[in-house]
Amino acid sequence: MASDVVVRLPEDPALASISEHGRDHFLQVVADNPGSSLVWALLAETCLTEDDLGNSIAAYAYARTGYHRGLDTLRRNGWKGSGQVPWEHEPNRGFLRALWALSVAAGRIGEAEEQERCAQFLRDSSEEAYQVLAGETEAQPSPEE
Repeated sequence: MASDVVVRLPEDPALASISEHGRDHFLQVVADNPGSSLVWALLAETCLTEDDLGNSIAAYAYARTGYHRGLDTLRRNGWKGSGQVPWEHEPNRGFLRALWALSVAAGRIGEAEEQERCAQFLRDSSEEAYQVLAGETEAQPSPEE
């Protein structure tokens, strides 16, 4: 049974703090905004650019943190465990990106069931997010290349 709930999260306070002043500054943004799914997703995505086990494990941990922070935020904003989390509403993107990063990282560490569960959850939440994020991942070279 599909849910009619559509969640639009409030603006992420970390967004204003994110800049291109180097890794040390960004880590301070994370420390100052640990409830932000976006900052955890960005950390995970950074780790996923490197194809080694250590970075894959770090990406998994960062993405899982962002995913759980996002679930907390969704629940505080009326989400009851199902329903749309539209990609076009930019404040939703932190959670959606964390969910996708968790799927990718899970696949890299051999957690195929978790990878599929997260990918399906993303599709159920926002098919557009799935298409955009899967397209970005497919555009990157595979580890075998």
